[in-house]
Order: sequence, then structure tokens, then C-alpha cells
Amino acid sequence: MEKICAGYGLIEGPLWVPGRGLMFSDVLFGGVYCLDSSSEVTTTFEHRRGIGGMALHQQGGLIVSGRNIAFKPFSGGDTVTVLDRDEDNGIVGFNDITTDAQGRIYAGSLGSSPVFEDGRGPQAGELYLIDLDGSVRQVAEDILLTNGLAFSPDGSILYHSDSARRLVNCYQVEADGSLGPKTVFAEVKRGVPDGLVVSEDGKVWVALAGGGKGVAVFDAEGGQVDHLEIPQPMCTSVCFGGDDRRDLYMVSGSEGMDSDKAGAVYRTRVDVAGVLVPEAKVRLE
Repeated sequence: MEKICAGYGLIEGPLWVPGRGLMFSDVLFGGVYCLDSSSEVTTTFEHRRGIGGMALHQQGGLIVSGRNIAFKPFSGGDTVTVLDRDEDNGIVGFNDITTDAQGRIYAGSLGSSPVFEDGRGPQAGELYLIDLDGSVRQVAEDILLTNGLAFSPDGSILYHSDSARRLVNCYQVEADGSLGPKTVFAEVKRGVPDGLVVSEDGKVWVALAGGGKGVAVFDAEGGQVDHLEIPQPMCTSVCFGGDDRRDLYMVSGSEGMDSDKAGAVYRTRVDVAGVLVPEAKVRLE
């Protein structure tokens, strides 16, 4: 286990971008950063806070969550809103996102903010699908605190963390992107489930916030088979990277530490590659 960098408030949204490195956000203090192969960190986008999830888009930039789902080009051009919040209908923002093999985007909405004071009590959110033509439809509901999203190796199952209920749920995926009924995949006993990824052998790797101190590994049947520990109580997300996708990156927040900028990135080698997360291909207007 290697600590690569530190000094952030709440790291989220880790994303491996070939040719660039590991990208991640700081939810509390803002910005998107890139950790390159020489372990140097540079700022990719400044200011924006609240980014809980990111995806690469085929047009050369990132899809980011937060107050909305938006495209931010690497070239520095204008930000394009893909899906806006709707506070009148209980959507104050969005957290984790992922993409399927067709390039569609799945985005979990927030009924209340888990980190910023908004005067609302806990409110459930929904899961939305942004199709290739930019149209949006709800595909699941009643997620009390939406977090990690990732597909099984064959794309037939979507895994989804509900942190507030300490559950990792799953859905059967239809050809048009619709989802079957929500079922419980695993109940987390240590900490709370946050970001998650899937490896090529079908295992589900779940970051454990709330004192979980690392990543729980579940087999395809939902039984825990391993735990990778980091020396911080709040592990917020996880990502496969490197040329062979066998570098496992684990990111953390400052909760439980003696500084409000103790968020760090850890890396270890594992014996199986992560499932490739496709580029988003939704239309941008």
C-alpha cells in the first residue's frame, strides 16, 4: 500500500484517463486534479465543489456531477449542462455516475446534500439514465444516499451503493438501459458503502466510508472475500488504473483525522484487472 498524495478535504470521483493519469475531485474545497505517472499532481479544473462522480466523454473532456450533470472540456471551453438539478421536485444535485457499453450515463440524484448544509432533512433520491440523444428518464427510485455505480463484466447487472442504508443493491439491465427491480446484493457491516468498481472476475470492490478504513471485496454472490485497509477511517471511493488496469487506487476524506485537509490517494497492485469503464457518448448541446 503506497500513499501517493495528500492535502485535500474530501476526495471523490477517481477516474483513470489513459494518457493523463488518475483524475479526482475535492468535494469540499473544489477542483479536479490529475495525478500523472510520475506522481505529480496538476489542476485540471478549478473551483467547482461537490463533484462526486466523473466520466470521460468522447469529445475530449469530463462529465462531472454536483449541482448538475455537466460536460467540462479539457480545452477550457464552455461548460455544457447535460442534466440540471430540480429543487422544486426534490433534486438538489447528483453524486456518483457511471457509463454503460453504449456510452449512456447513469446518474444518482440527491434529495438532500450529504456534505453541505442545505436545511433539508434526509431525502431519498432516484437513479436517472441519460440516453445518447440527451433524453432523460428515471430508471430506479428510493435511494436514501446514492453512491457508487458500476456494471458487471458482461453489463447485465448494475451495482449501486445506498450509503444511508448500508446496502449495495443491484439491478438487472435491459437492452434499452431500463432496470429491473432493485435487490440487495450485500449488506455492509463495517463502515458504510461508498464508491465501487468491478473487476474482470466479477468481484465488486466497495470503498468503506464512516470508519470502514479501506475497501471490502465481494464475490459475485455478495459474500465478502477480502478487505484492503488504508490508514484512514474514511475511504470514499476506489478506481482501477494503470496500463493494465491492475493498479487499485483508493481515495479518502478527512473525517476522523487531525486536519481538514487530510484526504489522500493510496495505490496498491492487485492480481486482477478492473472492468473498463466506457467513454460517455451522450449528445452535447
